[in-house]
Amino acid sequence: MRKLVISTGGGDAPGLNAVIYAVVKAAHSRGWEVYGSRCGYLGLLDPDEIVRLSPEKVADITPTGGTILGSTNKGNPFALPVQNLAGEYQIRDVSDRVMENFTRMGFYCHVAVGGDGSLSIAHKFAEKGMRVIGVPKTIDNDLEATVQTFGFDTAITTATEALDKLHSTAKSHDRVMVVEVMGRESGWIALNSGIAGGADAILIPEIPFDIAKVCEKIGDNELHDKHYAIIVVAEGAKPKDGTVIHKGQGEIGREEVVLGGMGEWVAQEIQKRTQKDTRSLVLGHLQRGGAPTTFDRLLALRFGAAAVRLVEAGTFDHMVALASPGMKAVPLADAIRARKKVRPDDDKVLTAREIGVTFGD
Repeated sequence: MRKLVISTGGGDAPGLNAVIYAVVKAAHSRGWEVYGSRCGYLGLLDPDEIVRLSPEKVADITPTGGTILGSTNKGNPFALPVQNLAGEYQIRDVSDRVMENFTRMGFYCHVAVGGDGSLSIAHKFAEKGMRVIGVPKTIDNDLEATVQTFGFDTAITTATEALDKLHSTAKSHDRVMVVEVMGRESGWIALNSGIAGGADAILIPEIPFDIAKVCEKIGDNELHDKHYAIIVVAEGAKPKDGTVIHKGQGEIGREEVVLGGMGEWVAQEIQKRTQKDTRSLVLGHLQRGGAPTTFDRLLALRFGAAAVRLVEAGTFDHMVALASPGMKAVPLADAIRARKKVRPDDDKVLTAREIGVTFGD
């Protein structure tokens, strides 16, 4: 009998519970046991945080959002913030302790569910000798090696529904509504929801924008008797002058800044330049919440089952990836090499331009 341990790291995403369900059920059918590590690697640092996952335990979790194991984006065992007696934080490498506990508890393989950050950590553990299988998770859809990540479809559905509702209030008051969505340095959420939600302008990191061009679009709307506008802004969007808007540095031990604020900046500039009543809205973590869509549930279940097949085949240090119509195994080193960006010649970008959407360029 083999014992697997599964962890869910990084930001949460709709579909995580479906992956857990599939891994548990597929492993159980082979006579294996599955355990869950709470809050990423916490369980492998503190064995009291390891839980047994039986088929009965996961029986009804597929349609629920979040993760029954909890998640964290500040639990990197290779650079863990640890508070000393003086109350100061120091960065420590506790990866050897994780390896010792993994071996001592008799685990055969670790199924690591996460985005590029979590999968980078998993790959480091693979290099230390841990058997690892990765499962791609991020609402940002920015992993190059897979056609799509689970959580993305739910996120863009949430964003699109918000845009649909904003049309009526924007039209009622002749307002410009600026909606900021997530995505980090990739514009997939903004692009997909913006097109589907009838936006007038979509501002994404991959296409630096000129705010004057955005204002021209609003003026063009006025000439065609449309006295309102919907502007979708990715949190990582950048003006052509290179201005970077963010909330500051992230948690201790993380190098990335916390993005946010670009939507408000765009709204202020539009109101100043056009004199139009302009409001901004940040969807934020609404995009992470709620039940997964049918697409995300099915994709997550497929990923979980495929991960167990890779365990059975002994294909470690790999990530399961969607390669329509089936699944494939991709080396983790390749999966984390680069983030997937929107190409300026992407068919969706071309479609948006054809139907009158501006990217501010």
